[in-house]
Amino acid sequence: MARPWQSLDRVETPDGALELRRRGPEDFLILQDGRVLMNSSARRSEEALGRLAIEALEDASVARVLVAGLGMGCTLRAVLDSLGPEAQVEVAELNEVVIAWCRGPLGELTTDAITDPRVTVRVADVNRLIGDAEAQNYDAIVLDLYEGPPPGAPIGDPGFGRAALARVHRALGPGGVLAVWSEDPDPAFLRALAKAGLPGETHRPGRGGRRHAVYLARKPL
Repeated sequence: MARPWQSLDRVETPDGALELRRRGPEDFLILQDGRVLMNSSARRSEEALGRLAIEALEDASVARVLVAGLGMGCTLRAVLDSLGPEAQVEVAELNEVVIAWCRGPLGELTTDAITDPRVTVRVADVNRLIGDAEAQNYDAIVLDLYEGPPPGAPIGDPGFGRAALARVHRALGPGGVLAVWSEDPDPAFLRALAKAGLPGETHRPGRGGRRHAVYLARKPL
């Protein structure tokens, strides 16, 4: 008989209640307004997102990486495991409570990735951070934001539209990598990336079950 879920914390946000649940020692859920955002037992695509982004770099030993959002820290853990000791990782997360969860009960999932000395955490909108960044500031930008790019790649989307991708292009150095998680693949987003000067490809990590998409794009040298 399956164990019941236990609610560890619940806070109200502008997008609805954000809740952390636990069942057993390593089974966690993060929910937003009753909808499951992350499940610790189904995190292969989030881990692939971080790993693929860093593997695509020419030199990961001293890379400067931006990761958003934090979630359960699984993407961050994968990024850190693929980087060198002199690398720097900036994490953007909108909700302070998520940061607290990763420092607390979720820390055991990622061997406390958030406390790694290479990591700086900012409570901020990643779109603002990218827009405010100096030109060629990052070697990689890794985005795991809710469902990912909306279907059809709307031009005016604040996170993945034409202006947003232009800001990403400016913030990436030559050969820089953009990695984006998405619930489902969409050829329209690949075309939008190419138009923004970020030609890319789609990966479908794992076998069996729900297979999410990871877009991997590169700014030409």
